[in-house]
Amino acid sequence: MASLIGSYSLFFGLGCSFLILFFSFKNLRDSTNFDNKLLYFTFLQLLFVIVSFFGLIISFVNSDFSNSTVFNHSHTTKPLFYKISGTWGNHEGSLLLWLLVLTLFIFLFLISSKKQPKKYRVLTLLFQQIIIIGFLIFLIQTSNPFAYIYPVPIEGLGLNPILQDPALAIHPPILYLGYVGSSIIFSSVLAASSTNYVSKEWAKHIKQWILISWIFLTLGILLGSIWAYYELGWGGFWFWDPVENVSLMPWIALTTLFHCVLVLEKKLLLTSWVVILSIATFTLSMSGTFLVRSGILNSVHTFANDPERGLYILIFLFTLIFLSLFVFFFLHKTDEKNTNSFFWLSKETSILINNWFMMYFLAVVLIGTIYPIFLDVLSSQKISVGPPFYHKLIIPFLIPFLLAMAIGPKLKWIKSDLQNKFYLFSLLAISLLLSFLIIRILEISFLVNTILFTSAFYLFFITLRDFFIKGFKNLAQNTAHFGFSLLILSILFNNFLSTEVITNLKIGETYKSNELSINFEKIEKKKRQNFETIIGKFNVKSDNELVEILNPELRIYNQPNIVTSEADIKTNLWSDKFMTMNLVQNQEYFNIRYQIKPFMIWIWFSVIIISFGGFFSFFKKKYEN
Repeated sequence: MASLIGSYSLFFGLGCSFLILFFSFKNLRDSTNFDNKLLYFTFLQLLFVIVSFFGLIISFVNSDFSNSTVFNHSHTTKPLFYKISGTWGNHEGSLLLWLLVLTLFIFLFLISSKKQPKKYRVLTLLFQQIIIIGFLIFLIQTSNPFAYIYPVPIEGLGLNPILQDPALAIHPPILYLGYVGSSIIFSSVLAASSTNYVSKEWAKHIKQWILISWIFLTLGILLGSIWAYYELGWGGFWFWDPVENVSLMPWIALTTLFHCVLVLEKKLLLTSWVVILSIATFTLSMSGTFLVRSGILNSVHTFANDPERGLYILIFLFTLIFLSLFVFFFLHKTDEKNTNSFFWLSKETSILINNWFMMYFLAVVLIGTIYPIFLDVLSSQKISVGPPFYHKLIIPFLIPFLLAMAIGPKLKWIKSDLQNKFYLFSLLAISLLLSFLIIRILEISFLVNTILFTSAFYLFFITLRDFFIKGFKNLAQNTAHFGFSLLILSILFNNFLSTEVITNLKIGETYKSNELSINFEKIEKKKRQNFETIIGKFNVKSDNELVEILNPELRIYNQPNIVTSEADIKTNLWSDKFMTMNLVQNQEYFNIRYQIKPFMIWIWFSVIIISFGGFFSFFKKKYEN
C-alpha cells in the first residue's frame, strides 16, 4: 500500500508541475501581482513528494519485497536504522531525495522572496519547475522507486556493506542540500538576467541562497571525507577519487561565486562573472550526477551503472545549458556605466585575482577527472589520474593564492594602498623564519616547501591577529580564512610526518622495525545481527613501551555475501593511530597496515571552522568593511 501511494504521489507531483507552469505563464501575461495559486500548488507539490518519500521509507521498514528498490537494496536481517537510511543509499532513493530537496527549496524561495519583484519570482519558479519536471520524468520513466515485482520474493538482496554505516543517515542528505541548492541559484540568475534584475538588491537576496548551498556542501564533503577515511581503509583524508572531485568542483565554483556576489553587492561589478559562475555551479552539480549515474566513472563511490540513465541526464543537462546560454547571450544586459576598469590595488581587484586562481584549480580538477574518460573513448586506453598530477599543478599556484588571501582583505574598495606595512612585513618575516626552522627539522626539500609553509603561516598569523584586534568586525571572513590556513597547515604536517607499516603476520607473531614493534596477540569471533566479525588484538609498542592496543575487524556479511575490513582508529589531539587487517595466503596470514597520521583531527576541525565562517556570514545583517 505504501509503495502504491508513493507511486501515485509522484504522478500527482508531476501534475502540479504542469499546473504551476500554466499559471506561471498566465501570471506573467495577465496580472501585476504574484498569483498565490502558484504558492499553493508549489506547497501541494512538495506535499506529494514528501508523501512519496515516506512511502518508500515505509516500504523499506516493512521489508516490502514487492517493491524492486526494496528487494535490491534491503534484507529482513538488516537493522532498522539501515532500513531507513538505506532508503537513499541507492540510485532510485537518492534521486527521490534530490526531488524532495528541489521542491522544498523552491517553496522556501517563494516564501522568503515576497519583497522581490513579481516577474522575477515567477520566472524563478518557472525555471525551477523545468528542472523538477525533468527529474520527475527521469524518475518515473527510468528509475521508478516503486516498480513492482511479481511473484513477490521471500527475501531481498541486501544493502552494500560499505553503506551500512551511521554516516549514510547524514552524509547524502547534507550533500544533496548543497548540490540541489545550486538549482535555486541557477533558476534565480536566469530569472534575474531575463528581467534585467542583476543588481545590488538581487545580490543581497541571492547571497543567502549561495551561503546555504555552500555551507551544506562544505559539511557534506567533510562528512564524506571522514566516512571514506575510516570505512575504506585508505588512511587519509582525500584521494582525488573521481566522485570526490565531482563534489569538490561545485564547491570551488560556489566559493568563487560568493566572492563575486560580494563585489556585485558593494560596487555593481562582475555581473557577467556572477551569471556565468551561477550557471557553471549548477552545471557541475548536474554533470556530477550524470557521471555517477551513468557508470562512466570508475569509483568506489559509484552505486549506479546504467548508460541509458546517464544518456537521459546528459540530454537534460545539454538542454539546460542551451537554455542558460540563450538567456546569457540574448537577454542578460550589462550596465555600461558600471564596467569601469579596476584599480590595480583594491579589494575588488584582489577578489578578481583570487577568482582566477580558483578557476585554475577548478580547471585542474576538471581535467584530471574527465581526461581518463576521453582517453578511454578515443583510444580504449584506461588510465587513472592520481595525487601526483594534482599536487604538481596545484601547489605552485597555491602559494600566491594564500598570499593574496592574506593581503586582499586589508585593501579598500575602489582604490587603496597598503596600510600597517610594518606588521604585514613583520608577520611575513616571522612566518618565513618559522617555516625555515620547520623545514630544517623535517629535513625535506627546501625551496618550494619553505615558501608554501610561509604563505600558509602568513595567512594564519594575519587572520589570528585580526581576531584579537578587530573582534567581531569581519568575523565571517576572518573565521573562514583562518580555517583555511589551519587546513593547509594541518595537511602539510600530515603529509610530511605520516608513517606507515605494511606487513603480513600470523597470530602470535611480532613485527619489529627500529624502535617500533607490533604484536598480533589473538583474534576473537563474534556474531552480530546481520554479519559475523573477526576482531584482531594488536599491541603496538615503541621503545618497548605500550603505545596502543588496536582492534581492527573483518566483517563477513551474509546478504550480500561480502567481506569488509573495518579500521580501528585511536585519535588524540596530535595524531591518529590507524590499523586495518585483511586475510591473505590461504587464511593463515593477515595483511596488517598500521599508520600514524598526524593532525587528522585538525583537518576535520579546520573544515568545521570554514563552515562556521559561512554561518556567521549568513546571519550577518550587513557586511562591514
